[in-house]
Amino acid sequence: MSGIKALLGIGISVGVLAGAWTYASVELTLITWVAFIAWACFFAAGGGTTGFAKGLAANVAGVLWGWVIGQGLDHVSSSTLALAVMVTVVGFVLCIEAAVPLLSFIPGGFAGTAIYFGTGFDLGGALLAIVAGAVLGLVSERVGAAIQAQVDRPATTGSVPGARPAV
Repeated sequence: MSGIKALLGIGISVGVLAGAWTYASVELTLITWVAFIAWACFFAAGGGTTGFAKGLAANVAGVLWGWVIGQGLDHVSSSTLALAVMVTVVGFVLCIEAAVPLLSFIPGGFAGTAIYFGTGFDLGGALLAIVAGAVLGLVSERVGAAIQAQVDRPATTGSVPGARPAV
């Protein structure tokens, strides 16, 4: 199967869940956009339980490294040079930590650090939305597969058992 029909299940699942997440997150004052980044990382890391684990772990590690940079700015120096040095070191670490299989999705680490900075250094809000995004990824993939199985099911001709075929 090719084309649009092959994408109906995931499209329906993601669309419905994205709308539900947007509504719920706005009503609950959660950080809506962060979950979408984590959701994308789930798929980019390969999906399934592996994509869930790698995307989530890399995102969380990136947020924590962003927090370390924030602490450095608060306690060491907030100069542009200090910031540049800390970002250099963390960029290096985000690549090297990929030797650990769970942290091997390098883009997820960079996304996590960017998320932390983009939320205005909101550690709790960033982590909560990252977890929500990873869960949304896993749920959307599984629900999408179930929908797709129904889409791909062979059509029945509507014949009645024991009836003679039309001539």
